[in-house]
Amino acid sequence: MEIDFLEVSLPRPDLPDGYTWSEWHPSLLHEHALAKFLSFHNELDSQIFPALRTVAGCRDLMRSIANHKAFLPQSTWLIRAAQNDFRPEFPCGTIQGLTQSSKLGAIQNIGIIPEHRGLGLGRALVLKNLHCFRSFGMQRVYLDVSAENEPAVELYRSIGFRHVKTSYREIVLPLPKSSEAATATSHPSPT
Repeated sequence: MEIDFLEVSLPRPDLPDGYTWSEWHPSLLHEHALAKFLSFHNELDSQIFPALRTVAGCRDLMRSIANHKAFLPQSTWLIRAAQNDFRPEFPCGTIQGLTQSSKLGAIQNIGIIPEHRGLGLGRALVLKNLHCFRSFGMQRVYLDVSAENEPAVELYRSIGFRHVKTSYREIVLPLPKSSEAATATSHPSPT
């Protein structure tokens, strides 16, 4: 999906009470990786991108993004849930940005952990990211999203993204355990 800044006006990215922004800093790499893992490890995305299945994989992915020559730190944000009497402050949302050219940006890995979805955090992350891209002179920004992720597709459309291209990726599902495979392939014997 893609958004053209000449065709939309962007509202301010506001967070609900109890949440704070953290701009990119290399010391936050592990927090971004943790938020990414908690957001994606049980989702379809982890079947498409195996790195999302483990904290170590997410940490390696964050290192790769942060070390990429097109990485735009100013469009990379973390949302933290505030500390309360029962838990310390912790990361619950992450987004990263890359430049594809002087006029085109790319959003990477928008993740909100499940317990914090439905509160407007995803919208706030995308808007914060888009405002940063626009301030760097980008005219358009794109992202990839699975068509099956209907809540995300609807969110992006409501912000002003439009569908521009369909790509297909093979999802390799794990093979059943050997006992399950034997049961599934065995045929009843005639009596």
